[in-house]
Amino acid sequence: MNTARDDQSQTRRVAAIQMHAVVGDAAPNIAHAEQRIEEAFQAGAQIVALPEFFTGAIAPRAQTAACVLPARNAAIDMMSRLAARHGGWVGGSMLVEQDGEIYNRYVLVGPKGETHAHDKDLPTMWERAFYRGGSDDGVWQTELGGVGAAVCWELIRSQTVKRMRGRVELAMTGTHWWTLPHNWPGAMRRMLASIGQYNRYLSEQAPVEFARRLGAPVVQASHCGQIGGQFRLGLGLQVPYETEYVGASQIVDSRGQVLASRNVMEGPGTVYADVALGAQTPVCEDALERFWIPHLPLFLKAYWHQQNWVSEMVYRKTARAAGVEAARRAAQGES
Repeated sequence: MNTARDDQSQTRRVAAIQMHAVVGDAAPNIAHAEQRIEEAFQAGAQIVALPEFFTGAIAPRAQTAACVLPARNAAIDMMSRLAARHGGWVGGSMLVEQDGEIYNRYVLVGPKGETHAHDKDLPTMWERAFYRGGSDDGVWQTELGGVGAAVCWELIRSQTVKRMRGRVELAMTGTHWWTLPHNWPGAMRRMLASIGQYNRYLSEQAPVEFARRLGAPVVQASHCGQIGGQFRLGLGLQVPYETEYVGASQIVDSRGQVLASRNVMEGPGTVYADVALGAQTPVCEDALERFWIPHLPLFLKAYWHQQNWVSEMVYRKTARAAGVEAARRAAQGES
């Protein structure tokens, strides 16, 4: 398979924006994103990627639900306006309410008013307290060719590669990848140090390994900075959890070569690269027979299952209703 076009029209200037979003208040995050998108287009970008949850960081605290927006909202309107003004494309994910449920929706908008959406398939750990998973395949036919969307841990699951491979010429992705706490007792931190180091490695390599198996370029935008809240050990037991984002905003070609990167430790900023769009024969075929592409340590698997279980109870009991109400208020404010 080699469907990449050699003409210059299929090379695009791509930007990935790294943000430090606040929790529970979408308006300042949307305003900040608007400024950064405008700067990226002014710098020559034709395709601009925003992080997962760019409208509000997802922390394990009740305020997070306040950033839920209606399905059509000020963030999408802003993205569409800038895409039309500059003749480009903008993508990023946000919490939205639809039919009484909350979704982590990646939205891609184009210069002619095109709007495409993908709901993340499986929430990650404490994210499950604030939204449910979707079921679409996240692949769209556009003027750019086939474009696929994936966010954060979708990039390390084989089912994401399988739904996109051979169908996309570009993957638009974002991430909101945190690590283990730095405020827990020293003995606990030392015990988990190697897991934290491996988690950081996974976050930095995810878009590279995804591109190698997908055979298409990947643009990923990340959050940066600190994040924290109350970690749920069970339904009635919580402990403080202070942590930071890991990974990088990266632009990767179809063979997994990193064209541009900004580590989260470098803070907010934007990276740019000229990307040849197109599907190529993947350079790597392994690991697609298992659920997770990398080998996850037992601790991370247990962390995944425990947090998803307890967080789903929170979503059902309180957070879903809080998100629906936040979306209703946002809709009234925008009308």
